[in-house]
Amino acid sequence: MAKRRKNGLYDGISEELSALMRTGWADTERHDLEPDEQAPYAARRRAALSARFPGERLVVPSGNLKTRSNDDPYPFRPYSGYVHMTGDQARDGALVLEPRADGGHDAYCYQLPRDSRDDDEFWTGYHAELWTGRRRSLAESERVLGLPCRDVRTAARDLAAGSGAPTRIVRGHDPALEAAVTTDEERDAELETALGELRLVKDDWEIAELRKACDSTVRGFTDVVGELSRAVATSERWIEGTFFRRARLEGNSVGYGSICAAGEHATIMHWTDNDGPVRPGDLLLLDAGVETRTLYTADVTRTLPVSGTFSPLQRRVYEAVYEAQEAGMAAVEPGAPYRAFHEAAQRSLTARLVEWGFIEGPVDRAYALGLQRRFTMAGTGHMLGLDVHDCATARTEQYVDGVLEPGMVLTVEPGLYFQADDLTVPEEWRGIGVRIEDDLLVTADGHENLSAGLPRTADEVEAWMARFAG
Repeated sequence: MAKRRKNGLYDGISEELSALMRTGWADTERHDLEPDEQAPYAARRRAALSARFPGERLVVPSGNLKTRSNDDPYPFRPYSGYVHMTGDQARDGALVLEPRADGGHDAYCYQLPRDSRDDDEFWTGYHAELWTGRRRSLAESERVLGLPCRDVRTAARDLAAGSGAPTRIVRGHDPALEAAVTTDEERDAELETALGELRLVKDDWEIAELRKACDSTVRGFTDVVGELSRAVATSERWIEGTFFRRARLEGNSVGYGSICAAGEHATIMHWTDNDGPVRPGDLLLLDAGVETRTLYTADVTRTLPVSGTFSPLQRRVYEAVYEAQEAGMAAVEPGAPYRAFHEAAQRSLTARLVEWGFIEGPVDRAYALGLQRRFTMAGTGHMLGLDVHDCATARTEQYVDGVLEPGMVLTVEPGLYFQADDLTVPEEWRGIGVRIEDDLLVTADGHENLSAGLPRTADEVEAWMARFAG
């Protein structure tokens, strides 16, 4: 029986209404569905995960809805490791790899089935299909995912009964499934680490999705330039809404909270309030990415002169960041240490800061002491994929202390940020923030800039804005 809403306008359901609601529904089962194009890639990813944990049962939940307020949930976003292993985005699901005697695994997927018309839940439940939309049936999911699918309502009982094999589960996504199994926290963390590491090198299908994300993001940035006059008349919120419209039109959503930072807000690394004024003469730092319908995201930043032309000082800072990005991008190639692009970009910025007299040299000393970080703030990039900061659970030796390989996708995003209250720099520098960020695919002979559709040099930015700015 559905949970009754407090202060609902109806006291109950008559037997006659219940009978009426249960009858007269067409059979909407879809028999024409084909396997998703991602299905064979997901199968290979599951095989790679299986090889890491022979003889063990593995449980990877998709996650549950989270309440925003009362009976209003946040939009559901599944756990990325589940998506990577299945291609599925359904809530309340779980991938299970059951060990076989030969060391391999049998994979199956728990799913929430369609609501039965045999009781009132399908039209009265908080998350019933008539309220939130049709789900796939288990048979439909089997065809799309290329996986046997089971009713998730039996999952906790099934997992608790067990097969005798040691079990690992990814924690933090489904409390009911966690409670059903006996596991070890450290061993569970190893499973999550493995899921992160298996995303370090993207397959061809993933790379194609990231291209789509970057291409849509280019169009979203162009939309913003075309509506800058509307932002000047309103606020940063207009910029946020303009980009979001493109993200929803061509993808699932934005891949992270858009940073639409004008004026001194550009010096705040993760400014997402986006409620400030947009003034001619100031810079606009726009850091945003479209997330595709398959949940792969771009992550791109451009810093734009709101008036369409950089002031001499703004151009000076911009060109220093551009030179640093060029140095960092030149270091992205197979076989290079992951840290090489970061070090190249940071050394370039350190040299400029010493030249300008903002930190004490020589450059090697300043860099060794990290003095540039007062003005550069963050690292110069990160892995990119299903998450904007992808592969975050990977071991350090496999990630930041690792080596670049073809198929890795990462951001290169140096920046300089002179805070509005920083008395160590001349007044005219205060409140200037510049970041340039692109998404690079490591190739067999170097790299490809997936976001190259956007201009990067100061002259190119001004010409682009002259062409599109409204």
